[in-house]
Amino acid sequence: MIAIIDYDAGNLRSVEKAFLYLGQNVKVTKDPELIKAADRVVLPGVGAFRDAMNKLKQSGLIPVIQEVIQKETPFLGICLGMQLLYEYSEEGNVAGLGILPGVVRRFPAEADLKVPQIGWNQLEMQKTSHLLKGCPENPYVYFVHSYYVDATDRDTVAATITYGTKADVLVETRQIYLTQFHPEKSGQIGLIMLQNFAEGEQ
Repeated sequence: MIAIIDYDAGNLRSVEKAFLYLGQNVKVTKDPELIKAADRVVLPGVGAFRDAMNKLKQSGLIPVIQEVIQKETPFLGICLGMQLLYEYSEEGNVAGLGILPGVVRRFPAEADLKVPQIGWNQLEMQKTSHLLKGCPENPYVYFVHSYYVDATDRDTVAATITYGTKADVLVETRQIYLTQFHPEKSGQIGLIMLQNFAEGEQ
C-alpha cells in the first residue's frame, strides 16, 4: 500500500488519482499507524514552507516521517514535500525537517523571468535516475514554484534545471526520491516516474 500523507497542505487528490490510474493501492491518510505500516510513503505539498511545517508539527506527523525514513521505507516528496526535507528555507526563514543537508532558496529577481516558475522546463541529468527509468533523455516536466533546493550533497542530485540559476529538482538517495516538479501533472513522463516509484528498484 502507498500512503499519501494528509497534513492539509498537499495537492493530494491529483497525486492519488495518478496512482489509482496506474492501478496502485493508495490511501490518503493522516493516521500515523497506517503511514508507518505502508510499503511506500508520499509527502506532497503546495503552499508556504512555514505554514506546512506548522501543520506537520500540529498533526504530530514529523516523528512519523522520521521513522519511515529511518527504517528505509521508500519515500517520495513532491514540490513543497521535497523542500521540507532540507535544513532551512529562505521562505519565512524557517527550519525544515533536516533529513538532508541543504537550503531552500528563492529564485533571483531577473527582469526576463517570472517568479513563480509555472510551466514546463527541461531536466538536465546529473546521474542515472531510478524514477526516470524508461523515460526519454532530459525530458520536460511541469513546475509551479518560487523557491528551489540548493542541496549540499551533490551526489544525491539526479537532475537540475536552469531558470535564472541552477536549481536541484530531482534528488535520489538509497530510498528517498524528491521531485521539485509535479509528476502527477507531467503527462506520460510523470506517470512513468510514479510507476517506477510504486514498483521499486528492479
